[in-house]
Amino acid sequence: MGVVEVASRKLIHTFAVGEMPLGLALSPDGTKLFVTCAAAESTVWVIDTGCGDILEKFSTGHTAVAPVLSRDGKTLYISCRFNNCVDVIDLAAKKSVRRIQVAREPVAAAITPEGKYLLVANHIHAGRSDADVVAAKVSVIDLAAGQVCRELELPNGSTLLRDVRISPDGRHAAVTHQIGRFHLPTTQLDRGWVNTSALTLIDLAEMKPINSVLLDNMDSGAANPWAAAWSADGKTICVTHAGTHELSVIDFPALLAKLSKLPPKLEPGAPVDYTAASRTTADVPNDLSFLVGLRQRIKLCESDRGPRGLALIGTQAWLANYFSDSLSVIDLAAPRLRAESMALGPRREMSVVRQGEFLFNDASICFQGWQSCSSCHSSDVRVDGLNWDNLNDGLGNPKNAKSLLLAHQTPPSMWLSVRADAHVAVRAGIKNSLFTVQPEANAVALDEYLKSLKPIPSPHLVRGKLSRAAERGRKLFFDEKIGCGDCHKGKFYTDLKPHDVGTAGQFDHPTNRFDTPTLIEVWRSAPYLHDGQAVTLREVINVFNADDNHGQTSHLAPSQIDDLVEFILSL
Repeated sequence: MGVVEVASRKLIHTFAVGEMPLGLALSPDGTKLFVTCAAAESTVWVIDTGCGDILEKFSTGHTAVAPVLSRDGKTLYISCRFNNCVDVIDLAAKKSVRRIQVAREPVAAAITPEGKYLLVANHIHAGRSDADVVAAKVSVIDLAAGQVCRELELPNGSTLLRDVRISPDGRHAAVTHQIGRFHLPTTQLDRGWVNTSALTLIDLAEMKPINSVLLDNMDSGAANPWAAAWSADGKTICVTHAGTHELSVIDFPALLAKLSKLPPKLEPGAPVDYTAASRTTADVPNDLSFLVGLRQRIKLCESDRGPRGLALIGTQAWLANYFSDSLSVIDLAAPRLRAESMALGPRREMSVVRQGEFLFNDASICFQGWQSCSSCHSSDVRVDGLNWDNLNDGLGNPKNAKSLLLAHQTPPSMWLSVRADAHVAVRAGIKNSLFTVQPEANAVALDEYLKSLKPIPSPHLVRGKLSRAAERGRKLFFDEKIGCGDCHKGKFYTDLKPHDVGTAGQFDHPTNRFDTPTLIEVWRSAPYLHDGQAVTLREVINVFNADDNHGQTSHLAPSQIDDLVEFILSL
């Protein structure tokens, strides 16, 4: 980690911490910095900001991110992404006193000024993906009661939430996310046909969303919105675009005023402005021109790639660039907004694997910058929780986005095995999902990056090992009379063959056979089956296996199914 002096724009101090430092929180008096170091068993490091000494460390949950301090500085709230919870740490006792379950994969949080509520952004949705409405939520925690008191619904298709921030006056919150147009076939990218980038505004007095505005332009996507920040006076809200390497600077009072003028519906006989794309509030999440005149998009220097962190200090916006080890600085009070670059160390050439990671997240290699590979597989190459009607296997048969972990090691690719392997699928994806032509070197780099990925330990493990229930489930899994291990075999738990397991749906052909997916890391790839109709693995066994085509499980007792599920979730 590094400390930068704002006035001189110099890196004045660096110090080492534990695993990946994915969150920072500063004590009210500025003397202590709390750093969440993400791992299967994460730690929180407490650092003296004066001398940089490590004051103490304590343990927390799986993949700790987004630490938030209570207003009195006595309690630390930590989002434990893969425990699907917020860990409540008593700083005096230096231990967890409560875990509050939220929807799924909390990745960002913000506390209201009076300290009553904690808003938590859940990265992806927690339901089935073959429904008409599929969207991630913002969990609202009543901190006094220690429980979720409300789930705020975002527009249909909302996924990959990244940040939530509360305005200085405490009246509004803003959430960055994508809106996937999953109900449309992916035949074209322009005009937001597949993915759009959004900012949802929330009224905290009524605790409900006001509306969602699109951050893209008509002919220029603003892919992968990430961090958000308000100016101290609340007049400006900024959003980083990690995929297109930009900053959006939005006039917040003007945005609120424009939203307030729209009626919920058009009254009979009311005058109609035919020049406006949005005539009612329902039109706004589909209006690519709504921010015209209210927002500036600032391109970063070519040397600055992947802005994921953001802080507004005085009149300056400071952006932390993940792929270039640099900061971008933009003076928001200048007559002409432009970005300046500050390197945090010597420029280094990217390895092939690092280049592949960058390309996976880079929307500038996509037609008009609408999306990157990570727009459907998240930045860590897993899932977005949506069904997509891709061009791979004809139209009219949407499939759940698969995790790409181990894709090169488990051919063939795609649910219907239409690609011989991931090598072929990567190149087809560039053509059919990014709608561009790229040098072969870029495809090779993507291959190498995907092949380099390793599974992370399941949160169902106990100190890295199977629990007693999972050990019992392991015996059931490999019992020849049950037969799970017949198809899910080998070190990747797949026979690499397609099968009919009785799960074909209304959009499938009767002759369809579906790829046997690896079960490694299946604990984080819900919803399940090729069309995401099963929310849980228990449903796969109990609800979608009536004829025992997916293993002979109908005779198992509920406790045995519990054990079997626990084993699979531990892989």
